[in-house]
Amino acid sequence: MGRVVTLVLVDRAGTVLGALPPYEVDLPWWQEVADVVAGAREHHGVDVTVLRLLFADQPAPPGGKVTYLAEVDGDPGPIRPATAALVPHPRRAPYAEVGGPADSLAWAADALAARGRRLTATAQQRTWNLSAIWRLETDTTPVWLKQVPFFFAHEAAVLSWLGEHAPGTAPVPLAADGGRVLLDDLPGTDRYGAPAQERLLMLSSLHTVQLVASGRVGELLALGVPDQRPPRLAERLRAVVARNAPPQHVADATEPARATSTDLPEPPAGRLGDLPEAPAAGPADRLAVLLDGLDDRLAELAACGLPDTLVHGDFHPGNVRGTADRHAVIDWGDSVLGHPAIDLLRMCERLADPEPLRRAWARSWRAAVPGCDPERAVALIEPLVALRNAAAYAGFLDAIEPSEWPYHADDVPYWLAQAAA
Repeated sequence: MGRVVTLVLVDRAGTVLGALPPYEVDLPWWQEVADVVAGAREHHGVDVTVLRLLFADQPAPPGGKVTYLAEVDGDPGPIRPATAALVPHPRRAPYAEVGGPADSLAWAADALAARGRRLTATAQQRTWNLSAIWRLETDTTPVWLKQVPFFFAHEAAVLSWLGEHAPGTAPVPLAADGGRVLLDDLPGTDRYGAPAQERLLMLSSLHTVQLVASGRVGELLALGVPDQRPPRLAERLRAVVARNAPPQHVADATEPARATSTDLPEPPAGRLGDLPEAPAAGPADRLAVLLDGLDDRLAELAACGLPDTLVHGDFHPGNVRGTADRHAVIDWGDSVLGHPAIDLLRMCERLADPEPLRRAWARSWRAAVPGCDPERAVALIEPLVALRNAAAYAGFLDAIEPSEWPYHADDVPYWLAQAAA
């Protein structure tokens, strides 16, 4: 399953010129644009820079018929008539604006020149509301230009901090400017589909980072890392349910939700993770019970003794680059201050048997923090992680322009359902 792509072309002055005839590309993921750029060159002899999504014939990715706005420098030749309302939007990323990519590439060229390196070629890889990524060839080795929106702008500062306090665990920026960061190439591949044994090494690397970070939370707050420790986390979880769940999910949008079924059992004293499941309770009731006991659950989570620390926020194997035995963790834009079990649970996804990872992670924390209860912490936080994911995607929707909403619109209800389940 690929995509059928239509490009509406605009020149550097912002004038809509028309559209190229549709063509097919293999990758179905809308944000991947390397093959879109290559297809425009192959099928139509035109060099383009993709700016942003304009339209898709289905409500969410992947695949389907997708129309993008693309910038062209010079005469594109014969093209079809087309119109597009290029209305400014306050939540549009700078790299999605006409001229935005050119500005970022010029910045990258200057940053490289300041380090005695010359930019020789550029290749656009990805663009969407969460990032724009370019591979840049130089007269020495390749580099990567990454640009992120304002809500991920702390990533470069986190990478610099990691380079100082946990060297070798993440790429170190060559240069940074707001949401733009320039990174040297990392050998190897993105480790999608890594087996459990390789994931154990990834968890070990992150554990090293999180031990250091747990004693430097104030520094990370000062760098702009978002605070998702228990008080802030509770606010986010209640808000996402209040705004996105049907009214019966929440008794009052400004107060903790109350269970609506008199058949639901009272929470037993102490261990909230042992709450028996009410056979008649549906998703609405389950979410209500989860939020009703949220403060007690978070208090018990804190009593498990694991420290708040730097959380990657999207710690799956595809965000680790390298080889089976040597790697670095990339894509720190989702990073927050919070509970380390969040990253464990993400790394365990799509494994037939995640228990070896859970046991190894628990052993590491028990050795680092004698007397802590890692297994109990995982049991308590697991349903909250699903709610946290819903809140993260809701935050993306709040921060991006409506034409980009299809990328994430299905994610909020999906993760609310996972929390209820």
